[in-house]
Amino acid sequence: MKLAVFDFDSTLMDGETIEILAQSHGVIEQVASITTKAMEGKLDFYESLKARVKLLKGMQEQQARQICQNLPLNKGAKEVVLGLKNRGYKVVCFSGGFKFATAHFKDIIGLDADFSNTLHCKNGMLSGEVGGEMMFGSSKGEMLQTLQSLLQVSPSDTIAIGDGANDASMFQHADKKVAFCAKEILKKQANIIIDKKDLQEILSYI
Repeated sequence: MKLAVFDFDSTLMDGETIEILAQSHGVIEQVASITTKAMEGKLDFYESLKARVKLLKGMQEQQARQICQNLPLNKGAKEVVLGLKNRGYKVVCFSGGFKFATAHFKDIIGLDADFSNTLHCKNGMLSGEVGGEMMFGSSKGEMLQTLQSLLQVSPSDTIAIGDGANDASMFQHADKKVAFCAKEILKKQANIIIDKKDLQEILSYI
């Protein structure tokens, strides 16, 4: 068995979920500033996530769900997942973003599993709190090791694909490290760099 792990925001999906939610809630400038620093590795991921989600407090839960279920996928998202599956890979996504989005797109894209965070809701509104499996800068690497152990997959049979600083922890446990339209901090740790915004490009390296 082989394993392919994708980031979601700005990798499978074209954009940052939290910024799209923030745009609708009128707090885009504050959230985007924190996101940029976090993705460049200038801010602790956990602290940045908590600070950004806090700014979404009071947003209607239904509105947030609707936005998350209508996000734009990057070109080739469905095709790359099918192509990897045809080559014997289990394909999952790890996201510092939210279950509202990843659970919805899991079946649309054809993923085997999704791991992300949950926006806490109370009385039909976002409470400004968040919890889940992908809260820390090290979370993706730790979850990858867990899956490799469970599925008995070695790093040599693992490919990790991402765009930001919090994807670096995956790279430590995958022989194929793909920086997809990525920040410079991640490109420096990758051995496959794709700057064309088409996920099918990945298949030429398999």
